[in-house]
Amino acid sequence: VQLQASGGGLVQPGGSLRLSCAFSGRTLSRYAVGWFRQAPGKDRDFAAAISRSGGTTYYADSVKGRFTISRDNAKNTVALQMNNLKPEDTAVYYCAARDSLLPSRVVREYDYWGQGTKVTVSS
Repeated sequence: VQLQASGGGLVQPGGSLRLSCAFSGRTLSRYAVGWFRQAPGKDRDFAAAISRSGGTTYYADSVKGRFTISRDNAKNTVALQMNNLKPEDTAVYYCAARDSLLPSRVVREYDYWGQGTKVTVSS
């Protein structure tokens, strides 16, 4: 299983970015997927996650109402739409997959990780 995150970049506060996670090696529909982020000098934190079917989503309180996670099992991709970005959203964003029906907010409960894409929110 391989995951490839993309879509990061530099954006001004209040702007938007759309991250994408491309999944290969197995069928995406077997896996719940999460997005995590790690700011410099900090632990990797949960941002958003989605169940196998897409029917259940979880969000960190800090991103609720601004970020939306979605998946397209036919295209083997998971997206994270990020709106109204703030400087505190600056981090490297990672997508991860777990062989489970439901997603998780816990880093260690994911089996596979992508390499990360950097998001910088600054004026």
